[in-house]
Amino acid sequence: MSKRTLLTAIGLIGIGVVFGVAVMTNFGSNAIERAFAQGTTLGAQTAPVATPPLVQALNDQFVAVSEATTKSVVFISVQTEAKKPEAKKRGQRPFPEEFYRFFGPDGEEINPREGRAAGSGVIITSDGYVVTNNHVVESAKAGGISVMTLDGKEHEATLVGRDPLTDLAVLKITGTFTPAHFGTRESVQIGQWVVAVGNPLGLKSTVTAGIVSAMGRGIGIVGSDELGPERNRYAVENFIQTDAAINPGNSGGGLFNLNGSLVGINTAIASQTGSYAGYGFAIPIDMVQSVAQDLIEDGTIQRGYIGVEITSVDETAAKAVGLKDVAGVHVNRVVRDGAAEAAGIEVGDVILAVDGKNVKTSNDLQNEIVLRRAGDPVNLDIWRDGKTIKKTLRLRSLDGNDLYADARAGEAPKEQVDAPVKLDNYGFTVAPLTAAQRKEFETSTGVAVTDVDRQGAVARRGLRPNTIILKADGQMVNSPSELKSVLSKLDAGDGVLFVVKDKDGFKMAVTVEVPEDNS
Repeated sequence: MSKRTLLTAIGLIGIGVVFGVAVMTNFGSNAIERAFAQGTTLGAQTAPVATPPLVQALNDQFVAVSEATTKSVVFISVQTEAKKPEAKKRGQRPFPEEFYRFFGPDGEEINPREGRAAGSGVIITSDGYVVTNNHVVESAKAGGISVMTLDGKEHEATLVGRDPLTDLAVLKITGTFTPAHFGTRESVQIGQWVVAVGNPLGLKSTVTAGIVSAMGRGIGIVGSDELGPERNRYAVENFIQTDAAINPGNSGGGLFNLNGSLVGINTAIASQTGSYAGYGFAIPIDMVQSVAQDLIEDGTIQRGYIGVEITSVDETAAKAVGLKDVAGVHVNRVVRDGAAEAAGIEVGDVILAVDGKNVKTSNDLQNEIVLRRAGDPVNLDIWRDGKTIKKTLRLRSLDGNDLYADARAGEAPKEQVDAPVKLDNYGFTVAPLTAAQRKEFETSTGVAVTDVDRQGAVARRGLRPNTIILKADGQMVNSPSELKSVLSKLDAGDGVLFVVKDKDGFKMAVTVEVPEDNS
């Protein structure tokens, strides 16, 4: 091949390559352009289901409530005095030994810093009063409480006052804020929608929704170690139960209705794990309002007390006192020198109403009284001896008086010689009072309970040995045979009430159903 022919061939090949590249480039560009021109659609073009107007309206309402309520709910941070836990014994350590070279034998830092706690709160006045739970702030060191509002600003808080018996506390921060609107307890109904707003698990401003699943719950969690068992028995619980998710950190946050009104302060959860497991509990707004008002105005609680120990009437108790309905509050004990004793209320009475408002459970009664102060008059409807009577009393302060009233004995009965009686069908044995027992129990009437079958009906209802039965079915009893006679006249399935006194002078009511074999 000549040189000219070779050069011509190379030139033609070059022209072909350039032309090919140009064609391919143009093809690729056109392909991409066509693909975008056609538009690659991700997902369906329309929603599969149309939202009905009512559902959309409900959704919009939740959005509006969430936006409105979060403005008044705050995050509370608490510094506490460091408490070093008790050291774990060797063999109980959860980590390898190397861990304890850097940390103390209890798994804490050898020089622990101050402890920290956190919770939620609700702004209740425009000038910065905040309500929260007592258990959120009770261990705070001086100057150790701070509040963070929704805008992220942190405020130093002053502790205004605490009430361990309702688990409420009030703080004060400086500034101008958006307070929550207060609803009413009467407006809260089982089944209605509510939202819980707080800072659970360290997550700021969290909203959860649910319904009110029960009212008037008492779960035995209110109280404080600082009070001791004697004072803690005056703790007040009348919770709103909800299935809105509530977790640690929600304590002190708000429970709101769909108007955005505050109806409760979230306080506790029912859980075996320490986290949400289905139910939460909130202090009702009327109790919150009453306690907060007292703390803001006085820095303390001027609470009044009736001076009784009570239980809710159940079916057996209703039968025992002749009530048609299972409702009311049974007076088991009466405080010595308390308001109830002064007004003539007796062990075995049933409180049916407070100032004309019916009370169905002991929680209802507690809630009504907690709204009042010492010195306030209270009108009670009392069921006694098969009829309703009215009593008026003036509430008294507690003043550390935790004693109970003695039995009021009448004239000493004639000495009776009687043998012990074993009431197998009830599960206890009684004997005549000895002279020593009359002196020890400060009574001239009654019979001694010498033995109680732990598996029997009366044991389950609270009767104990080494106590005195003063009355049965409303009648004084002075001998075992007299008690047996009173019981024998009752019909199986009825209820019977025993008035019992122990060595400490406490009187209590024990009710039990009359057994089938009542011979």
